Amino acid sequence: MVRLLRPLVRGTTYTRLVHLWVPMLVSSLWALIDDTRMWVPAVVLAPVGLIPAVRTGEGVQARLLLTPGHEDPAFSVAPSANLRDRLRTVVWLELRILLGGATAYACVWLPILSFGLFRLGLGHRADGIPLLQDAAPHWAWSLLAPLPVLALYGAVVALGLLATSWARSFLGPSAAERLDALEERTEQLLERTRIASELHDSIGHALTVAVLQAGAARTANSPEFTDRALTAIEETGRAALADLERVLGVLRESERPVSSRPALTDADRLLESARASGAKVDAEVTGPLEGLPGPVSREGYRILQEALTNVLRHAGAVPVRVRVEASEGALVLEVRNPLPAAAADADRGSGLRGIRERAALLHERAHTGPDGTGEWQVRVELPLG
Repeated sequence: MVRLLRPLVRGTTYTRLVHLWVPMLVSSLWALIDDTRMWVPAVVLAPVGLIPAVRTGEGVQARLLLTPGHEDPAFSVAPSANLRDRLRTVVWLELRILLGGATAYACVWLPILSFGLFRLGLGHRADGIPLLQDAAPHWAWSLLAPLPVLALYGAVVALGLLATSWARSFLGPSAAERLDALEERTEQLLERTRIASELHDSIGHALTVAVLQAGAARTANSPEFTDRALTAIEETGRAALADLERVLGVLRESERPVSSRPALTDADRLLESARASGAKVDAEVTGPLEGLPGPVSREGYRILQEALTNVLRHAGAVPVRVRVEASEGALVLEVRNPLPAAAADADRGSGLRGIRERAALLHERAHTGPDGTGEWQVRVELPLG
């Protein structure tokens, strides 16, 4: 019983009632002109539904009155983009007129019917009230007086639910809009993944360098070496803070250009950071890095950064050979170092997975692992086209 009466205390029930009454404003105005042709408003509204902006107005009304309190994505607020959307809007307007008429009939005649039954129960006639004008007065009629009120309550709730269901069908997103929403959601997920990868690469590299430098300074027992180590830690920390601020800026400003991200033209900073950590880096850089496409250059920088970080993390201060070759058709990145003892565990980290994901983003594969000659190899060939 409580469940059946719950709609009485919900604001949604009454906002839906307002939504159902809105079309009756047009019909009421027309009734003042000609009350014999009440079908005219329905005919006039048909071409109105073909106006693209009408769909926006109907969607906004549906969100505010049919599902108040939250933005229901089931109702589109975009203008009609094609003929199908316009025809759906026309059908919805006709259905809305129909629902409004049913609501007006129920809200007007059911209370009158209840009043007539109450008069008959008191011994008075109910002249002028359909169905009751020929009925004889009797006290038993008063027992039936609450029934039209209950029917009115059920009609208001049912018509509100029906209007919401039909609105979702005819004002819902079109196939193109659903595809656009899916693409936008996919872009958001990709952006989150990219930001997580950016933080992992940048902060992970800085922490790895700092840990190695601090450990080496503690065991070297040399003030000169300690000074160099602290300088390297400071420079790496500053670079990491700059990267962190940039990534957080992307989160705060969705329109911030990606051109502010580091690219391969900044590769010297990575190489010097690795050398400062004790690794003997032999770098071979050929080709015009400045002319690389932005996405290739930026992702190449991160791939190189993560490859060097993995060397420092898993192999320590070992000789490293780096080859960066930019040709007309592709960018080749190759990092080699002596195979570490823990090579079996190194391939399960998130760093190498990030390298493979970045390569896949540019429709290429990354080759990571032992090369059969006693060396660990990371090799990626990124297409420039």
